Formats: sequence, C-alpha cells, structure tokens
Amino acid sequence: MPELPEVEVVRRGLASWVRGRTITGVEVLDPRSVRRHAPGPADLIGNLEGAVVADVVRRGKFLWLPLLESAPAHSGAADDVVPSFALMAHLGMSGQLLMEDSALPDEKHLKVRFTLSPAADASGTEMPDELRFVDQRIFGGMFLTDLVPTPDGEPGGLSETALPLVAAEAAHIARDPLDPAFSFDDFYRRLRLRRTGIKRALLDQGLISGVGNIYADESLWAARMHFARPTDTMRRADALRLVEAAREVMTRALAAGGTSFDSLYVNVNGASGYFSRSLNAYGREGLPCPRCEELGLHTLIRRDSFMNRSSYSCPVCQPRPRNGRW
Repeated sequence: MPELPEVEVVRRGLASWVRGRTITGVEVLDPRSVRRHAPGPADLIGNLEGAVVADVVRRGKFLWLPLLESAPAHSGAADDVVPSFALMAHLGMSGQLLMEDSALPDEKHLKVRFTLSPAADASGTEMPDELRFVDQRIFGGMFLTDLVPTPDGEPGGLSETALPLVAAEAAHIARDPLDPAFSFDDFYRRLRLRRTGIKRALLDQGLISGVGNIYADESLWAARMHFARPTDTMRRADALRLVEAAREVMTRALAAGGTSFDSLYVNVNGASGYFSRSLNAYGREGLPCPRCEELGLHTLIRRDSFMNRSSYSCPVCQPRPRNGRW
C-alpha cells in the first residue's frame, strides 16, 4: 500500500496539473470504484461536472481535491472563494491517478475518467486533458465529502492554498511529521498517556498519521530504538529524536518518489520511486546492518513477527528493552 511519501508525490503532481481547472466531464467505468459515494454514480457525476479544482490537499495518507461549484467570475478570484466540498481519492493497494491525453488508449484497469478544461504550463505547453483513476485491485475509490473547519485553525494538511479546512473523513486523524502544523508537544503529551510499544504508537493514525510499517521500521532504525520500547516512560529527548528521524526518512523517500515495493504503484506521471534501494532495515532480514558495518561489526538485521506483519531491526543498534511492550 502506498505510504505517506508516495501519496505526497501524487499530491504535488496533481497540484501542478489540475489546480484551477474545471471538470468538464466525468465517466464512471466501474461503479465499484465510487461505491463509497452513497447516493450513487449519477449523483457523483452531477456534482462534479462544472466544478473547479481549488487545491489538492493531503493529511497522512488521505488525499482530497477541494472543489468550487463553478468557475470564479474573474481571473484570480479562485483564491478568494472558499470551497465547501471535496473529491476524496483513496488509493488503496493499487490505485493510480494518471494525467493522460484523451488520444491515448485507456489503461486496462481504468475505473473513472475526468475530462478537464484546457490549460498550459509555464512554458506554454498544453497540459493533458484527462485525469484517470486506475485501480487493478479495486480496494481504492473516490467519493464526495464535506469540508469542515480544522480545530486548531491551521491548514487541513499539506496544500497550495493553506485553507483551514479538512475533509470530514480525515478530520479524526492526527497531523503527520511533514505537516508544518504538526505539534511535537501535543504528540509527546499524548504519547506518554499510552501504555504500549513505540511502533504500535507510530502506527496509530490518531496519534501521528502517515507512518506505515516500512517507514516505522526505518525511523526506529535511524533513531536506534527498538519497536517494543514503552511509550509511557519515554523521555522527551528520545521522542524528539524519533520524530526527527521519521521526518528525515520521509523527506529522503519523498525526494526519491517513494518506496514502490508494489509494481502497480506509480505517481501521477506514471513513474515509480526508487527509495527501496536505500532502505536500512525494512525487508533486509539476514543482511548486514549498514551502521554496524561502518564500525567494522558484522551484525545481521533480524525479523520479528509484529501485528500479523514483520518488524525489522538491528540487535546491536536496537537492543530489546527489558520492560518492552509487545
């Protein structure tokens, strides 16, 4: 499943391609991909046609496009109008949002097609006129949602316009480490109230969003911390070191386009990421720990069962805690 850096790559790509453009047509080729829109495909199409994409926003792994009901009366007015609803895009296991020219053939697993008003980039080159939602496994989907004010008055997530609105379906999740409005003080206070292991806490989207299994392991390795370390006794300096490690790991992954372990995952331009070549712990069972190797030690990465998945760590850099919470 795409993790936070993969979704942020998609958000940035979409923002450059679709922001400010009018949705002139919608074609639902597979109703299963809009099943989360309870009123049905016809209602979805009726609400989307003629709407203008005001922005592209991400919080954690949630991605949505705030919409204006119609184009503003004069150029530049889009930033002065506040959208009240949005198109939520859930990528699931294999969802892709691709910009394509209408002349190109349909992808095998094309589910929803959006036709967009003409637009050109800064060089004057005409942009593709279709946004396509492709999903082989059909775990993802699209639906309309209301926008609600953020409790802290800060932007709903990473975006271009910084509107203090969040998609209703994403309002319950916490901010992620890449969000400028992320509050470490709030995170640490709530972390200490939990009596669990630190990796379980990292995967709790209500505490800190966007950290999946891959980046949790990489962040813990970077912070030299075992996944079962208790949260209720964690010192502030250690928690800060972990958050900074998570932010650094995700920033590097974002620069590479994401991990792309799933061959089905591509970004909005159809390109895959290559961060998987730079992983230090995840998926490296039986391989040398890069940090130990630099010190002349021959330590092999271990794999432990964890929440019906796997957790990877170094037995030297990340020793098991005596009072661990498994």
